[in-house]
Amino acid sequence: MNLLEAIVLGIIQGITEFLPISSTGHLTVTGRLMGLISAENPEHWTAFIAVIQLGTLVSILIYFRKDILNILTDFFKDNLSSRLKYSEQSGNSKMGWMIIIGTIPVVIIGLSLKPVIEGEFTKNLYVIASSLILLAIILAFAEKTAKFKKEMKDITIKDSLIIGICQSFALIPGSSRSGTTITGGLFLGLKRETAARFSFLLSIPAVFASGLLELYESLKYLQGDMILNLVISTIVSGICGYIAIDFLLKFLKKNTTFLFVWYRIAAGVFILILLFSKVI
Repeated sequence: MNLLEAIVLGIIQGITEFLPISSTGHLTVTGRLMGLISAENPEHWTAFIAVIQLGTLVSILIYFRKDILNILTDFFKDNLSSRLKYSEQSGNSKMGWMIIIGTIPVVIIGLSLKPVIEGEFTKNLYVIASSLILLAIILAFAEKTAKFKKEMKDITIKDSLIIGICQSFALIPGSSRSGTTITGGLFLGLKRETAARFSFLLSIPAVFASGLLELYESLKYLQGDMILNLVISTIVSGICGYIAIDFLLKFLKKNTTFLFVWYRIAAGVFILILLFSKVI
């Protein structure tokens, strides 16, 4: 991998991580076209993807720094200092609990299926193409049936658990973490921007944990000439991730998700054409 390829992958990761169009799918197709994915050692590619996700994690932390600080401050205050009942806690403290509870499903399923996730399954382009198209249809259905009434203050523990379960489906390549969680949020009656905002906050623990774990496990695969490219790619992904977050939140205030529905279908069909044409 050269420097230009690292920059391109960083841009793709940053943009597609937060838009509901699947970062794994786009990175895998790009990696295949560039000849960067080794069939003998697919775990190397998985490790690379997980590490550059840390760049997008930083972009979330920066973008939502005030929200995160308020959540942490109130959470520790209400649960350690005052030890209030859940019903008596502040909205920020309750949000902390909802993020914790919503993260549990993906942790359990992710650890249970770790060998599968790191294997060839996550690079299977037939699976990716099918997931892109299938979730597009489900997202379209959610968009058509959603009530768009709930804001952040209206999200319940039950809602967070259901959206957390939806996040677990993002382990299927091509699904998209933001895609599955936003779709789940719409089905539960959240406003589009609210669904996206909660999706981003909910992703923080999972992305942080998986990124650090993969970074630790990939250290043995990293060589001196790879580290610079990895660092550059991570920085680029962080910058593009910040831009993508800002774009999506503003976009969903006035627009539907159908732009992403049609894009996912087109991307899925495009991948299938490449496969049947034996281009990748």
